[in-house]
Amino acid sequence: MMTSSATPSRGAAFQTALLFGALLAAVATGQILHGLGGEISGFWQIAGDYMLVRPLQMLVIPIVFLSVCCGIASIGQPASLGRIGGATVFLYLLSMLLAASLGAILVEWFAPGAGVPAETRDALFSQAQEGFASDATRAQRMQDAQSTGVSGAWLNILSQIVPRNPLKDMVEGSTMAAILAALLLGLGLATAGDRGRPALAVLESLLAGVMRIVGWVLWIMPIGLFFFVTAVVARLGLQNIAAPVLKYMGVALAGLAIHAFVVLPLFCRAFGGGNGWRLLWNLRRVFLTAFSTSSSNATLPVTIDACVREGGCSRRATNFCVPLGATMNMDGTALYEAVVVLFLFQLFGVDLGFSEIVVVVLTSVLAAVGAAGIPSAGLVTMVIVITAVNSTIAGRGIEPLPIAAIGVILGVDRIVDMCRTVVNVWGDCVVAKIVTRIAPDEQPAQAG
Repeated sequence: MMTSSATPSRGAAFQTALLFGALLAAVATGQILHGLGGEISGFWQIAGDYMLVRPLQMLVIPIVFLSVCCGIASIGQPASLGRIGGATVFLYLLSMLLAASLGAILVEWFAPGAGVPAETRDALFSQAQEGFASDATRAQRMQDAQSTGVSGAWLNILSQIVPRNPLKDMVEGSTMAAILAALLLGLGLATAGDRGRPALAVLESLLAGVMRIVGWVLWIMPIGLFFFVTAVVARLGLQNIAAPVLKYMGVALAGLAIHAFVVLPLFCRAFGGGNGWRLLWNLRRVFLTAFSTSSSNATLPVTIDACVREGGCSRRATNFCVPLGATMNMDGTALYEAVVVLFLFQLFGVDLGFSEIVVVVLTSVLAAVGAAGIPSAGLVTMVIVITAVNSTIAGRGIEPLPIAAIGVILGVDRIVDMCRTVVNVWGDCVVAKIVTRIAPDEQPAQAG
């Protein structure tokens, strides 16, 4: 097993430098294009999509299926799997609960939405309605989420965990279906003994081949990152944000930073994962990828590769924890949803009591579990949190918060989305490092 002091290979270090350089160049180029005004060409977004996001997404389902299957088979007996799986899920839920609680504390402490003049609030809400209505597909998804409520969220999670046809769902891109199918097959191969070893050897060879493809894809990522981030910055700009929204953004980013740089490293050390700050530094290329793609799933190939090569995590723990975490562990999303919902209620003059804040925290964790690992999925699941709070305050005769209020933060959501994805992925890496203690590799993990 690699130690926590493992350092990146020269190739990985060079890739990290290229990613960082591409990110800085993209921010500068995007800001210049934004300052020139006019309509931003769709070329930038399309080029970034085809050179960064799509190549990574193409590999997600094969990597999830093969890595989880091989990881489960290597764990062996069901008793060992139960211990490792139980520890992983517990750590995920606890870290998300800490994240959502931190977000709630920061919003209540700094109150970014309080004391806004009525005319400013009305102007923001008018703008919010326009932003909400401008994307008909997203508006419909939010309205659907509102109609199903919390019970619908539970059913949605259950339907992902127990699909009718896992092969069909996998073809459609469901990572949860891939995890279930891989878990069952891996457990079956592990208990089949000698008769299962030939099939397991084939799957391990396929996984090795897919990870080699990942290595090739990593070299074109800096180019895709440059185009993709340039498109985002050119569209949004880095200034001229309304004061209340700027305050919300400051609280959200501060909460994500505290959770990433303080809570999760301490969490890693407290549960025996070693020096969390060193791990954070070693995995920096993962976070650059997560920041640029805004997708835990798209980052998954890089996360698995880096956790083993640079993070000192065992392949057994990584292959089990990271794909599962990309589906259900969303620390950044849980914190973000708690911050946004409490901010919006503050902005529209609704004073929530302690019990309503608890509802926000708990439903933020639930909604985060149900959020897909794709860009801006948290916007849709946020409706679940708002609906739950609206149901709670209805007995007090308070007007419910309109779902269109979410439009207030749509303009800056992409920036926050990129940051919360980094925290989502970082949480997966921390748990993989902790679980390495109880699921070490039988032989030292080899680089590349």
